[in-house]
Amino acid sequence: MDVLEAIRERRSIRRFKADPVPQEALRTLLEAARWAPSWGNTQCWRMIVVQDLQLQGKLADTVAATAGRAALAIRSVPVVLAACAELGKSGFQRTGEHAGQPATDRGDWFMFDVALALGNLTLAAHALGLGTVHVGLFDHLRAEEVLGVPQGFTVVELMPVGYPDEKPDPRPRKSLEEFVYYNAFGQGFSGRL
Repeated sequence: MDVLEAIRERRSIRRFKADPVPQEALRTLLEAARWAPSWGNTQCWRMIVVQDLQLQGKLADTVAATAGRAALAIRSVPVVLAACAELGKSGFQRTGEHAGQPATDRGDWFMFDVALALGNLTLAAHALGLGTVHVGLFDHLRAEEVLGVPQGFTVVELMPVGYPDEKPDPRPRKSLEEFVYYNAFGQGFSGRL
């Protein structure tokens, strides 16, 4: 599958079949995450592979009530990935007198780096016929407790992974003219590219 095809065809999946995810496929997904770019190649992400239904139930209990379909997916899917990040690593000065201090006024870049890794992973999953959904509306402190995440790390996202049991229609996308500017913010794109 061509990467642009995967980008256009990938959908968020919230209903999954009970079929197990082969370990080889799971390894391929984790390899895709491993090769993502990161700030200064710090690779601050850590992935916890959860395949225990009791533990998945405890994770589902951390999901907000307004994200009920995501919680149901976490309870029943064959695999849940808990994407974690090492804090204070991405986006920080590595050497010199300012070592350990944020390199920009944006602070810790862990969310950005983990998102890059999960972006790779979701596209690889789609290419293998697997579905995923990004779950971010959960109590990360409770999830960290459930998973035994040590201090200095945080759970960024929960991601159910499995074979889709639904085929959602594409969601509307903004046109390029609605979000692309030319040379300065607000300068119309007007098909210049």
